[in-house]
Amino acid sequence: TSRPSLQVAAESALLWLLLLHVVVTFVGQQSNVVNRQMQIERHNLLKYGHFNGKQENIGFNSSATLGLGNLGLQRSPSKSTVASKSTVALRPINHDLKEFPPNSSVNSNFFSLDLEIDWSKQQDTVQDLQEAVPNLPSRYWLKKIKGMGMNKTCAKYPSLYQIRFNNGRWQTFDTSNGTFYLFNAYYDNRTLAERPAVRVLGMLNRVDPQLNTSCQLWFNGTSKPVFAKVSEYKYIWIKAFGKYKNGVLQPYLLSCQVPSDYAHQVPESVSLVERPCDTSTTNLRVLNNRPPEGKTKDFAVCVKGLDIHHADKSILLVEWLETLYLLGADKVFLYDLHVHPNTAKVLTYYQKTGFVDLTKLTLPGDQPNIPGLTHKYLKEKGGYKRLNELVPYNDCLYRNIYSYKYVVLLDIDEIIIPKNTSSWRTLMKVLVKNAFKANKKPRTSFAARNVYFLDSMQEKHGFYKDIPQYMHMLQHVHRARNYTKPGAYAKCFHDTQSVFTLHNHFPFSCLGKGCHAYYIPTEDAHLQHYRQECVGELRKVCESEFKAHTVKDTAIWRYKKSLIIRTSKALRQLGFFRQKSHIS
Repeated sequence: TSRPSLQVAAESALLWLLLLHVVVTFVGQQSNVVNRQMQIERHNLLKYGHFNGKQENIGFNSSATLGLGNLGLQRSPSKSTVASKSTVALRPINHDLKEFPPNSSVNSNFFSLDLEIDWSKQQDTVQDLQEAVPNLPSRYWLKKIKGMGMNKTCAKYPSLYQIRFNNGRWQTFDTSNGTFYLFNAYYDNRTLAERPAVRVLGMLNRVDPQLNTSCQLWFNGTSKPVFAKVSEYKYIWIKAFGKYKNGVLQPYLLSCQVPSDYAHQVPESVSLVERPCDTSTTNLRVLNNRPPEGKTKDFAVCVKGLDIHHADKSILLVEWLETLYLLGADKVFLYDLHVHPNTAKVLTYYQKTGFVDLTKLTLPGDQPNIPGLTHKYLKEKGGYKRLNELVPYNDCLYRNIYSYKYVVLLDIDEIIIPKNTSSWRTLMKVLVKNAFKANKKPRTSFAARNVYFLDSMQEKHGFYKDIPQYMHMLQHVHRARNYTKPGAYAKCFHDTQSVFTLHNHFPFSCLGKGCHAYYIPTEDAHLQHYRQECVGELRKVCESEFKAHTVKDTAIWRYKKSLIIRTSKALRQLGFFRQKSHIS
């Protein structure tokens, strides 16, 4: 009798197990369908902004109810203009759900990932706009131009969109005899100037312009412009240097003297016109940079537009900047055409310290502004390169005529090293005194003679074990015995109160009774020029005149300990040292 009972019990258990399997299978299938449907709905929500066919408001307030509360949406650093959380919207994400199968572990964590993306919609601040277009007056961002002009038909204040911008950094002024590309304007009331004037720096595609143009001077507190004739077109070049022809962009400094009734006021901006009643296509902010409490500093270093996108000069740049700091330079003004990412990192680092001022630069007109093409153009068109360089050099001068006693024009492979003193300040005290003894005429510039420290001159002597090999200037202490000819390839300390226009090697023109340079004796200081080879003009005589006769010159070692410490510290903070792996 027990046998049939056991058989019945076994059959009953088997039926229950079979029923349970059917139920589990059905529930699992339904769960997959629901999970797949939710994936599709979430996908539609993120991509198209609708849920079950209905449009939804996708923001931080609604995201919590949709399982999106853990998204870490990074916003810009706190500013008063950053949008509040309730106004920040998710942007569409184009993820293909086929890439995330239902059982994928990636899929299970997909909605809890922190995304480091700034999706905030913020308004540009006045400061942001001014930095983007630094040669425009702030009046445009403050919206205070309504009703400005001589009257409704004469000399109206140009609206923002009447300004003709060129390549992001220039303003265009078409005339009956050529086109100006204007870079900046400056207020000049130096003692040696005839009377207060506005200087306008730019380039013109004409030589010897025969033009009658006027400045419309715009002052704070009045809606009407003050007219002043352009009194001078100062050519910042020498005809004999070449490229003196129409069609080639030539550098000029234009002058408009401020009328005597307004001599005590500084114009806010200036517009150039051919006829006084014209509405201009330019409006340049007039720069009038004054030092706090009138405290003038000693040395501003000016560097032409950096075109080193193709090569990483970051390590050399750090050593060069730290050497300038130790010599007593107060600030270094550089212009960025195109630079390598590591070089940009270095410049940003020193900007934050306050030691570097960096200005974005472009080439005006139809010259190329594509990184690789710009480099090729400037390399193959040397004459055009030199003409373009004169704009940042003279911009640096006029931005600093009140803030620094001297401007020093250098390339990043050059440094003026004193021989008997440790700083530029002490050197200049000696030079000013000696120059006055030699000739009582006031000196406008102090010129340091050029000498080559070529790579090959050091390589045949080996390198120094107590100096890091990445310290190029400290390692290269063998130089040519012969200097280049007096005046050739020299670099100067220029008196900001005397010079009027500058070439990279000497002043073109000066205020007062002309330019008078003092040539620094090589026993006092010289220009150390670090290169692979001599410049092109000296290639034929480089071997016989310079490479064949070398001497050891360790004057820069005066700064060795401090320079190694400061350079290495900066490189470490920049993250340029490779981390060594630790093998257990």
